[in-house]
Amino acid sequence: MLALILGLILFLGMHSVRLFAADWRVRQIDRLGLLTWKGIYSVVSLVGLILIIWGYGQARLSPEWLWLSPVWTRHLAALLTIPAFILLAAAYVPGTHIRARVGHPMLLGVKFWALAHLIANGTLADLLLFGGFLAWAVALFIVLRRRDRQTGITYPARGASRDLIAVVLGLVGFVVFALLLHWPLIGVRPFGG
Repeated sequence: MLALILGLILFLGMHSVRLFAADWRVRQIDRLGLLTWKGIYSVVSLVGLILIIWGYGQARLSPEWLWLSPVWTRHLAALLTIPAFILLAAAYVPGTHIRARVGHPMLLGVKFWALAHLIANGTLADLLLFGGFLAWAVALFIVLRRRDRQTGITYPARGASRDLIAVVLGLVGFVVFALLLHWPLIGVRPFGG
């Protein structure tokens, strides 16, 4: 469990530096140079991600159950994961109405993903992993939306075709991940079997 916690601290911490320690970040970039900073950022994030994956896998070997979720929550989790994939795609398709409306679709997608998995999973490791990502995404979303309003940042939409592209990419991503990748990568079949 310690590896999971340390991984979450490293990964989510590095992904929060720009918002919660912006001055320190600027000083480090000035001192080290942008490329060195990006290298450190990438290495720390990768180490954090590896620790999260390894720590979560280890915790699943001897789970500490906090609650048992009914079977129907797996279906709800799958349903909630669909908008997560669409929002993730919208974060990378420029000019969507989705981005214009929510500002930071990837963080909203992380919230959907984390909430979906919290509903369907009830171990301490699940609470740490998905609860940690949910709390991080909520806090970051609030800070970024507030910053957007204060600085007048908007995200212009370029047409409905961009949203259609994001929706199609998101749906394809969901189907591929749920049916082909979730089992080999995570060890769980979202739709049973």
